[in-house]
Amino acid sequence: MKLKLGFLYVLPLFALQIAAPGCNRANPQASGPQLPPPPLVSVVKAQGQDVPVYLDEIGKSFAFESVTVTPQVGGRITQRQFQDGADLAKGQLLFEIDPRPYQAQLDSAKGALAQAKAALELAKVEYARSSELLNAKVIAKQDYDAKKSTVDVDQAQVQSAEAALETAQLNLEYCYIHSPIQGRAGARLVDVGNVVQANTTGLLLIQRLDPIYADFTITERDLPNVQKEMTRGTLKTFVRLPSDPEDRAHGGKLTFLDNTVQNGTGTVNLRATISNPDHHFWPGQFVNVRLVLATQKGAVLIPNQATQISQKGPFVYVVKPDNTADLRLVTLGQRQGDNVVITQGVAAGENVIVAGQMTVAPNGKVRVDTAGAGPAGGTPAGAPASAK
Repeated sequence: MKLKLGFLYVLPLFALQIAAPGCNRANPQASGPQLPPPPLVSVVKAQGQDVPVYLDEIGKSFAFESVTVTPQVGGRITQRQFQDGADLAKGQLLFEIDPRPYQAQLDSAKGALAQAKAALELAKVEYARSSELLNAKVIAKQDYDAKKSTVDVDQAQVQSAEAALETAQLNLEYCYIHSPIQGRAGARLVDVGNVVQANTTGLLLIQRLDPIYADFTITERDLPNVQKEMTRGTLKTFVRLPSDPEDRAHGGKLTFLDNTVQNGTGTVNLRATISNPDHHFWPGQFVNVRLVLATQKGAVLIPNQATQISQKGPFVYVVKPDNTADLRLVTLGQRQGDNVVITQGVAAGENVIVAGQMTVAPNGKVRVDTAGAGPAGGTPAGAPASAK
């Protein structure tokens, strides 16, 4: 009876040993190594597009017109008709100088003119009478000549009095000082009650801000190319503050090229004129100036983040139709906003990897994230469409 029980205990253990190898043979890959999937990458199609060829320079803005208002007559300031920092219209009244002394001079000049005219009329009457007496041989020729001379002298006196009257009238008008240009007023330099001197005392600085100048320089190496492009027409410029994004540049045109290369620096001065109705630019500010020289037709554009640097130079990964990554050495052109021109190495329409490059091996398989695929975007910086 004991032997039978021992047989029954041993049999299940033997059965378990038989079943275990069978389970392992049913899933032979469970314990073997597995290959990782191809890396996931995002791609963008390289685009063929017309882009500008440009020079980027640092410049400074200057007022289109700048006038320091000074009085043309001396006297005491009696009124001020503007606020500091106000926008002024051309001809707007600014200051008034005490007009009373000049009104008195004008009245005196009027009286002197009337006196001179009266003397002239009397001289003409006496001259006419002496002419009749000379014909009657009553007076000598010498007396006749004296009367004639008196008429000429009195005529000159009238002309002198008229000039003095005109001067007095101008001086009275100069007591009322008007803005010579349209522009923005600075801080006044004198207050009411101050006595000013003619053509000496500065009263106010007025600057016209619209349009506005952007002065900048180029190197003499770039001068021949600029001169060549200027013969084909007016060159466009795009100006922005250093804090502005590239697509907020204000469009303008090149209006001045200096006639000499500066000694010591080897640079040439240029000037762009830009519209500034919102007073975005102020005189004295540093600005970024882009001078557009020409248009490159059909340039190949890819996003900047697609490019990488190796010991052999810049390169990108291009995804081929069989989903393998092809490493391409490229030649970079000018940046165009968020994109860069590829002059050699990539053709328009090819898929360029823009994200996930660090896990990609040359000629290795990749998985393309179709949700992130698309054309190279962004308007080329400096293109007319990007200007305000």
